Amino acid sequence: MPTTTEEAVASPMEELLAKHVVDIPEVGDVIPGTVMYVASSYALIDLGPLGTGIVLGKEMRDGLGPEGKLKLGTTVTATLMDYENEDGYIELSIREASYEKSWEDIEHKLTSREVIATKVVEANKGGLMLEVNGIVGFLPVSQLSSEHYPRVEDGDKNKILDLLKKLIGQEIHVRILDADRESEKLIVSEKAAQSEKERELINLLKVGDVVSGEVSGVVDFGAFVKFSPPIREDGKKPSEKLEGLVHISELAWQLIDDPRAMIKAGDHVEAKIIGIEETRISLSMKALKKDPWDIVLDKYKVGDVVSGKVDKINHFGAFVYLDKDIHGLAHVSEFQDVYPNKKIEDVFKEGETYTWNILSIEAKTHRMGLLPVKEGAKVVKAPAKAEPVAEEEPKA
Repeated sequence: MPTTTEEAVASPMEELLAKHVVDIPEVGDVIPGTVMYVASSYALIDLGPLGTGIVLGKEMRDGLGPEGKLKLGTTVTATLMDYENEDGYIELSIREASYEKSWEDIEHKLTSREVIATKVVEANKGGLMLEVNGIVGFLPVSQLSSEHYPRVEDGDKNKILDLLKKLIGQEIHVRILDADRESEKLIVSEKAAQSEKERELINLLKVGDVVSGEVSGVVDFGAFVKFSPPIREDGKKPSEKLEGLVHISELAWQLIDDPRAMIKAGDHVEAKIIGIEETRISLSMKALKKDPWDIVLDKYKVGDVVSGKVDKINHFGAFVYLDKDIHGLAHVSEFQDVYPNKKIEDVFKEGETYTWNILSIEAKTHRMGLLPVKEGAKVVKAPAKAEPVAEEEPKA
């Protein structure tokens, strides 16, 4: 019969050790066991002579197992966290024990360029958070595939975040770009994971092909167009779509300040492939239209006096449209010859029409030099690269 308080409250662990001679593990040691019961928030592990261990909550996650779940009857290794918790169980961590093994596998996936399936667990304004082998990784927005890339026309970060949040819970395929066990940094890319498949499809294309597709997004520098690749040699039609960029300079022959003024998401367009580099496809819509500068010399000659609307004014001059297709530049240096000591924006206003003298025409490079005709001046046609072309009318 026990004679002391300590003997009266002897723990199951102490009783076990009194009956069996076993190696006593220390806190932090990794020990083997067999999964004997699995619930939603805990699992029981048979540790043999040591008794029964318990794994709680997130400590159940074995990053290397399918979806990190424990299976009944499987042998696992776990880290001893506490000899005895309040329920009398030896407290264990599967996650802690698998940490080093997880990083070893991640480093192998990095060097082998393996494509990994994982789920998005969180989103922020910079990208997505996900897990690989139980290790939290980051997928920057710039590394999202074209399918998931959040194209917000005004670049509003809150709108971008709203679109990224819609991806939470979705399974995506990624490839590891950078892994540093010491700093626990893990960077992945969805774009890189898809590049091999995209290359196969891109190999079906060639520069000069004309594609038909839908505008998937419009940004300051152009428009993205999704289109179906051509039918394979085996007669099969690929189910995936490719995406190319129509740069702002390739949207039309006219000067364009804002692509949104002429095109919008959802528009169906045709474009010509003008470049293929790695997985980047460059498209041109204007290449399918006749170049208006091919016949510019049929419409205008050097020395002609014409009317033209000022489209834009900047520090080196005024861009002027003579018609809907043909534009010229009144350079600031030429302006000073006519209006010395004045600023160009003090004389001309965007959207207003004025009289101009054509100084030069370079059809191949789409350039035309213009000289403003001073209001009230006697108009004199100027030869190419002439000096003054307008003289003040004599005073009465």
